[in-house]
Amino acid sequence: MKGLKALGIALSLTAVSAALASGWTVNVSTSRGLLFQPSQPADQSSVPFLINNSLFNATPTSHFVNTLPQITFLTSVPPMLVGDGTRYTGGTFTAAYTITSSKAPLTGFNFVVRGFVFDLGQIIWSKKVVDLNTSEILYLGQGFFSGAGYAGGSDGFASINQFVPLARPSSNVQVIETFILHIDGAPAPGTSTASLLLVEQDWVPEPASLLALSAGLAGLLGLRRRLK
Repeated sequence: MKGLKALGIALSLTAVSAALASGWTVNVSTSRGLLFQPSQPADQSSVPFLINNSLFNATPTSHFVNTLPQITFLTSVPPMLVGDGTRYTGGTFTAAYTITSSKAPLTGFNFVVRGFVFDLGQIIWSKKVVDLNTSEILYLGQGFFSGAGYAGGSDGFASINQFVPLARPSSNVQVIETFILHIDGAPAPGTSTASLLLVEQDWVPEPASLLALSAGLAGLLGLRRRLK
């Protein structure tokens, strides 16, 4: 009898976990790099990316994840690099994707960007998050990294690593982000450099979803102890 009770509780725990666990579909429609040099057509490339731990090399791509969505654009492969001894004087990286779910809303994301700038190298970024159901803008941000050739700039590696809250929780979002790289008229080939190394976003769920899961599992574990 105890064995049957234990089995029943184990099945209940599994059912609660399945019912409350979050699942998200990530659809990446764009991950594209363009590099420009004077009087030449732009060189275009598909930038590979990770959805959680799965690697993809081309878009469009749709991937379902049971754990919190993590989208990482590998902008160093091929390198999003202008200046630094090349003939490239400018470039862009553009990414667009959606995250959809029928369960847990998302409240924000940890935004990670890594780059390198030198002298007249500069990276300018903009990012927008939109609710797919209402078209409401949930986040709109922009910024830049500048080399020492600009007032207030600094040569070397530059990065962002910060939590960005959405204006309100949403289960269905679209993300559009653009990075512009340039060396502001410096000679090419030359030493001025702008290099985009990594763009990552780690999404965070609504706390209530995690609390519901914890409470449900704790209640069943308490029941199991009482039945022993």
